[in-house]
Amino acid sequence: MPDNNPHQSKIYSEFSHLYDKIFERVFFPRILRVIDSLRIPRGARVLELGVGTGLSLCAYPPHADVTGIDLAQDMLDQAGDKIAENGWTHITLRQMDALHLDYPDDSFDFVMAFHVVSVVPNANQLMDEARRVCRPGGKLVIINHFRSPRRWLRSLVDLVDPVTRHLGWRTTLGIDELLNNTAVEIEQQYKTNPRSLFTVLVARNEKELAAVG
Repeated sequence: MPDNNPHQSKIYSEFSHLYDKIFERVFFPRILRVIDSLRIPRGARVLELGVGTGLSLCAYPPHADVTGIDLAQDMLDQAGDKIAENGWTHITLRQMDALHLDYPDDSFDFVMAFHVVSVVPNANQLMDEARRVCRPGGKLVIINHFRSPRRWLRSLVDLVDPVTRHLGWRTTLGIDELLNNTAVEIEQQYKTNPRSLFTVLVARNEKELAAVG
């Protein structure tokens, strides 16, 4: 069984029992809107990295084959309770490290990372793994806070970064740093609300083109 300690945010592990109460109003409407906009086709294979307590699970269409992974077993237990209560047969959960995915190449049509890329210790490794298990032409879907292009806001956020790092996540991750010249094509980049701190990225996995080149 994987070691839960190295890559698990303190705020998630210590407050997993309060996660839904705290974050449902903040995160779920955005997640629901994003998943709905993807129009996931029948039979699509979907992987969600860092599924947590399963906050997003009810947003997925029942005609998709959804797998959620997370390091924190206590959060997966809560997600499992949701699955049992709702009788969802299209969703599977596994305890797994998003930096070392135990899946073959090209296993999924969609790979989701909602509010997780700034939590793991190596966001680029997470992206490499996400691209590896996503089929060529598949979609990588990310929701996260990214470093602002506005200098005054960057300076303000930099002041609180030591505190957030202590809790287990970065506030200084930039989109360019995350993608780091990886073979993806950004199809959409937007905020669901102009005042939102979070950006939605929908990218096409171009790894087949890179391999051919």
